[in-house]
Amino acid sequence: MKSITINGSQRESVGKKATKALRNAGQVPCVLYGGDKPVHFSAPELAFSKLVYTPNAHTVVINLDSGEVLNAVLQDIQFHPVTDRILHIDFYQLFEDKEIALNIPVQLVGNSRGVKNGGVLRRNNRKLRIKALPANLPDFIEIDITPLKIGDKVAVGDLPDGNYTFLHSDNTVVCQIKTARTAIVDDDDEDEEIEGEEGAEGASADAPAAEATAEE
Repeated sequence: MKSITINGSQRESVGKKATKALRNAGQVPCVLYGGDKPVHFSAPELAFSKLVYTPNAHTVVINLDSGEVLNAVLQDIQFHPVTDRILHIDFYQLFEDKEIALNIPVQLVGNSRGVKNGGVLRRNNRKLRIKALPANLPDFIEIDITPLKIGDKVAVGDLPDGNYTFLHSDNTVVCQIKTARTAIVDDDDEDEEIEGEEGAEGASADAPAAEATAEE
């Protein structure tokens, strides 16, 4: 998984006055959890733009002015209700031998047969939560929707196994092709119906002949 580097300054004072002063100076107060003790630091608000305003998932390398380098993931973020400015960010520290739970974006590729025939693609889950070691965290989960016809769906249980565990039930629907008023019958479906009808007609045509033979 790609990582973003944040250069921060460790802060000693964590009171309301100190926090307000940081925000007025364009800094975002942050806390890193998961280690022996919480680490309080701050960084410029602009430093978080590539981490926060993106649908992609990233790990974070936090470089502190003390010389300490810590690996982490974004855990929680608070925005101002009016201005939408970042008020506070919580991080969770990563360790190479410790699994972490994280939401990973789902990336759909290909052109669905069902959509070409007028169906509608519905994305039920744009992100899936997985559990894995930091080294095994994927950038995204790719699903090829090319073979999907109208009425088909992809559930978590249909996805290939990776070096991670899905934290969803197997029947959780990720995406599906719904029917629409403008939809047309898929060629393959139509062929199957015709073959079924011909088989039924053949059976009906043979039935009177069998009865006539019995009467004779």
